[in-house]
Amino acid sequence: MNHKVVLFLVALALGRALGQATEFPGKKSTWQDYARYDFKIGDADCRVVKPRKTAKGKPWIWRARFWGHEPQTDLALLSKGWHVVYCEVGGLFGSPKAIKRWDRFYEFLITQHGFSKKAALEGMSRGGLIIYNWAASNPDKVAALYGDAPVCDFKSWPAGKGGGKGSAGTWKQCLAAYNFTETDALAYKGNPIDQLPPLAKAGVPILHVVGDADEVVPIAENSDIIEKRYKTLGGKIDVIHKPGVGHHPHSLKDPKTIVDFFLKHTSR
Repeated sequence: MNHKVVLFLVALALGRALGQATEFPGKKSTWQDYARYDFKIGDADCRVVKPRKTAKGKPWIWRARFWGHEPQTDLALLSKGWHVVYCEVGGLFGSPKAIKRWDRFYEFLITQHGFSKKAALEGMSRGGLIIYNWAASNPDKVAALYGDAPVCDFKSWPAGKGGGKGSAGTWKQCLAAYNFTETDALAYKGNPIDQLPPLAKAGVPILHVVGDADEVVPIAENSDIIEKRYKTLGGKIDVIHKPGVGHHPHSLKDPKTIVDFFLKHTSR
């Protein structure tokens, strides 16, 4: 067994025995005047930003992609005592490899640092693939899910098999991440649009923020399908539309609606 894996397992065991570690590993720096820690778990680059005073229950928001871009929601939650965390899976497009990375990171945060057992998920653009696919595999570990112009079907982006622009080079990377031929990928039934029943059964609330003029991740091929199917399943979903806005900018200038969504569904 690789010695790094052995050390990781030993650390997990110690974490369980001691309750939680007092500090995070890796390089310490600051982000927006908050303490930031960068470290690796296996081959994954991970990051944790600590609030100045931790809220009751140790809530946390799990950022899936584009660290630091339109950070207003993350900063608002930090100010309310939430941790903000990140585990790099951007080149894996929500594949089983990505889910395994997130599983390891989740276990680390829960067993060694006493985080709330239910994560609040935040996915921008391709981040939609991992937040939905991980949530579908772990519905009991998700408090709420927020997708921002989220990719919900890789046939839409990066494949570009619908009305969107697509990205030929990125599509090749996506196929490699899944070890798929294009024929395999087009027949695949494991995209977020296909994985909603476990989330609906678990009662996971969903919020999307979308630009109606998005030509990169068209809402008709992504968020509209999620919204229709989730409501049919009896799931709770709200979609905020930004008329005339394309794929950028993400988020909302005033993140109060997003922040209130998370606060409401982590206080249950």
